[in-house]
Amino acid sequence: MTTIELNNLSIKDYLAEQNIHPVKDRGYYGMYHSPFRTDSNASLKVDYTKNLWIDFGSNEGGTMIDLVMRLDNCTLKEAINKLECRYANMQTGSNTDNQPEPFSFHGNNHLEKIENNQLSGISIQKILPITNQALLYYLTERKISIDIAKQHCNEIHYSANNKPYFSIGFKNDSGGYELRNKYFKGCTSKNIATDRSTESNTEACLVFEGFMDYLSYLTMKNIQYSKVDIVVLNSIANLSKAIDFIISHQKIYTYLDNDQAGKNATQQISKTCKAVIDKSTDYANYKDLNEWLCKTKLIEKEQQVQKQEQIRRPSRGIRR
Repeated sequence: MTTIELNNLSIKDYLAEQNIHPVKDRGYYGMYHSPFRTDSNASLKVDYTKNLWIDFGSNEGGTMIDLVMRLDNCTLKEAINKLECRYANMQTGSNTDNQPEPFSFHGNNHLEKIENNQLSGISIQKILPITNQALLYYLTERKISIDIAKQHCNEIHYSANNKPYFSIGFKNDSGGYELRNKYFKGCTSKNIATDRSTESNTEACLVFEGFMDYLSYLTMKNIQYSKVDIVVLNSIANLSKAIDFIISHQKIYTYLDNDQAGKNATQQISKTCKAVIDKSTDYANYKDLNEWLCKTKLIEKEQQVQKQEQIRRPSRGIRR
């Protein structure tokens, strides 16, 4: 693994594996009690988006490798070796402690498209229903309904560079799979995924950027399948492949990311379709639909805890 790949490993997840959790979680960053010293003010910040950390108390900070060097008081070479050994041992999904399993991390920049629409370097070995505890734990972290995910996805076991891996797989229109696990985002072929509803109403179409957004939508609506047609782009770069399907509908609802690429794609759809409703305004303060779902579930959990505390609180009666 390169240092770039190692530094792309989630600092938040790494700290959680060390049983270090944020005191305050703002969705895109978290505040922690510093693990380097006694800290009652939670002065360690982890930026989830940039994947960087800074300890305001000691004015230290940096990348994942910097964090390991500081936590374990080791050299750069030792920190790299620790991370490589840690994640290499996890690639097959073995779990002797029966705990939620982390995944191996591997990049896909070296994979090249070949004639049969498969990506060289990835060879699917098994396609199963989702039962692996690590994948179920990953879905739970993303607040995705397990039952809904099992309806639309599979557990894909595959090899890359002669090493075994496993991921959640979402089938696209080429018969290939979008692959996701905690540390990897890739595919066996680049294409959109479309699904025509069995309902009588086919005038509307929902457009999602990724399949996690589609699963988030179904989870929020508490439905197994969409009542209208849907298309999952799997990448903004695939928009041109989806245009013909999209313009065959009278009403278009876009659930794209709140970044410039998402906004540009929505504008491009609006140029070719008359009635386009940009649903990203519903989650304007969040990166995407799944982040909104995660935050919504967190707020609901906090409200439930507050209600339970009020119920347990003893009544003082009426003073006379």
